[in-house]
Amino acid sequence: MAENVSNSKPLTVSVCPNIDEAEKIVKEAISQRKTLLVVGNCWVSYLGRASSKLEPGERILMVKEDGSLLVHRSIGYEPVNWQPPGCIFHTSVKGSILEINAIRRKPPESVKVFFDKILMVSALSLKDSGEFASYASEEDMQKAILLEPSLLEEDFKPISYEKKVEPGFVDVYGVDKNGRFVVVEIKRKTAGKEAAFQLAKYIEAVKSRTNREVRGILVAPNIAKDVQRLLETLKLEFKPLNPKKCTEILKKAETRRLETFFQEEKPK
Repeated sequence: MAENVSNSKPLTVSVCPNIDEAEKIVKEAISQRKTLLVVGNCWVSYLGRASSKLEPGERILMVKEDGSLLVHRSIGYEPVNWQPPGCIFHTSVKGSILEINAIRRKPPESVKVFFDKILMVSALSLKDSGEFASYASEEDMQKAILLEPSLLEEDFKPISYEKKVEPGFVDVYGVDKNGRFVVVEIKRKTAGKEAAFQLAKYIEAVKSRTNREVRGILVAPNIAKDVQRLLETLKLEFKPLNPKKCTEILKKAETRRLETFFQEEKPK
C-alpha cells in the first residue's frame, strides 16, 4: 500500500506504490528536473557500443537533475549501470512493468530499466551551492605531474618517479626540452629551507652519476620567507603548483578512466 509522506515540493515519497502511482512520480520528477530515487526489483538492458543484460534483483535507481542515470546494487560504490548527464528519458507502463529508458544521442546508446516491484520512489528538489574543496597529497601532485608534465613546464618528459638515490627517493625524474636532467622535489604545503637542502642533495647524487647538466625544481604551493634567496644560491628553481589544480586533473583522468572502463571494456 502506498504511503505518501508528501506530495508537494521539495519532497515526494511513496512507499510500496503500485506501478501507475510510481510512473506518475517518475515522470513528474524527470520533467521538473528533480532528483529521483527508485528502490525495487528491476532488471536492466543496455544497447550501444556493446550490449548487456542485468538479471533481476533489488537495486537503487538514481536519476539526477542533470539527466544522469545510475543503477546501484546494495554493495559497492560504483554503479552497475549508468548513463552520463544530458540523457533523454522515456517512461511507460506495459502490463505490470514500469520501464524507464535513458537515451543518449552521441554516441547513440540507451539504458532501459524495468521494475516489476517498487519498494519506494522519491522525488526531491535539492539545493546545493556549496563548493567542494579537496586538497591533494604529495602523491596526488606527483601523479598529476606524471599525467600532465606541462604542469612543470612545456616539453618536460618524465623518465621515472620515486627514483632511488643515495640520500633518498626523487619524486619525479625527467628531461627538459634541452636534454637536461630534471630532479623534482614536491611539497604539498609551504616549502621551507629543509626542502631546498634536500633537493640539493638529490642533485649532487644525480650529478655524480652523469656528465649531463642537472636541474633541480622545487614544486609547492608557495615557499617560506628567504627560501627564494637560498634556492638562487644553490642554483635551484621553484615552480608554484596549487594542489587544487592537481585534484582537478586527477578527477578528469579518473572520469576518463571510468568512461573507458564502462563503455569499452565492460558492457553496460
